[in-house]
Amino acid sequence: MAAQVEMAYRRDRLLAWLALTAGAGIILAIPFALRSGSEFFLPVTTALVIAVAMVPLLEWLERRGLPSPMAALLCVLLFLGLANAAIASVIVPATEWFARLPSRIQLIRRNLSPLIDIYSSFERFVDETMGSLLRNSAARGRTVTVQQPNSLFDYVASAAPHLLVQMVFSTLVVYFFLSSWTRMRRRTITSRGSFSSAMTTARVIQEMVDRTSAYLATITAVNIGMGVLVSLMLWFAEMPSPIMWGGLVAILNYIPYFGPIVAAGLLAVGGLMTFSDLGYALVPALLFVAVHLVEANVLTPMLVGRRLTINPLLILVALSFWSWVWGTPGALLAVPLLIIVKTVLDAAGRPDIAGFLFAEGTFTNTHQDEEAALPPELR
Repeated sequence: MAAQVEMAYRRDRLLAWLALTAGAGIILAIPFALRSGSEFFLPVTTALVIAVAMVPLLEWLERRGLPSPMAALLCVLLFLGLANAAIASVIVPATEWFARLPSRIQLIRRNLSPLIDIYSSFERFVDETMGSLLRNSAARGRTVTVQQPNSLFDYVASAAPHLLVQMVFSTLVVYFFLSSWTRMRRRTITSRGSFSSAMTTARVIQEMVDRTSAYLATITAVNIGMGVLVSLMLWFAEMPSPIMWGGLVAILNYIPYFGPIVAAGLLAVGGLMTFSDLGYALVPALLFVAVHLVEANVLTPMLVGRRLTINPLLILVALSFWSWVWGTPGALLAVPLLIIVKTVLDAAGRPDIAGFLFAEGTFTNTHQDEEAALPPELR
């Protein structure tokens, strides 16, 4: 009898090892599949995150008597209006700043002349090295021609049809997801085999929607308020296009840690392009840094609270992973996707890999007598 029990235990361990190995292989293959299929997975994922965040508004409209298709259409139109307003307030002035950049290089160099003087010897060394390499390349008779878009407009124009198709596809996904949300959720819950399973499914769906929508709504309100405040401060500081800078700050603040750094750097460049005094040129960046410190350390923790607190290490890993997979859009989606995955794992339970590797009977119940022998504080 003991030999049969031991054989069954070894068989279960072997099957668990095979399942763990297969799962690890699938997990390692998923990022490469997402990256290579970004033209499909990115708009679908973006649309699903947006749709999940808009479910509370959809349900509020349905409780007011609107049918699901009409409520979904209103949600989509509201989102498109806000998105187009944000894009128009940022993209159009930003193209003008890009166009002025070549003519402001001399002003930037004059503002940074103290720093440039410090590294002048290094610059001469680089120039001499590059000149030597170019002379050697010319002597060998090799010519390399790199074709680039003539302007930012040419680049946007070449990418516009592809982006337009993805935007239309994402909009349709958002609409059909919202219009069928109530029916799909009811069918998912009622198809469970038991009452407890149905209640668990309903709880997981509700928590996923509540956490994702609460986070995005709170962060959106904070970012809009910070963008308005930064715009007003830059307007008083006589910074050109303050609305554009406020919108840019609000958008970049969706990316934790790295977004504010990029925003401060862009404001510093904008100040150097605008003002001739180095101290005053850094004022826009310093104003944003002061506002961001208050927002990140006081306002956001107070509004978000403990329920949506996430380990900073997990946020950094998620940012690195999704940025590698999808670039800047992936960085914007990193935290909402992390919240969704964390909610599902909290409900389904996390696999005890460490226990499986270092403890006996992690996936089986064949050693219950050993567990019973443990003191209560170690169970």
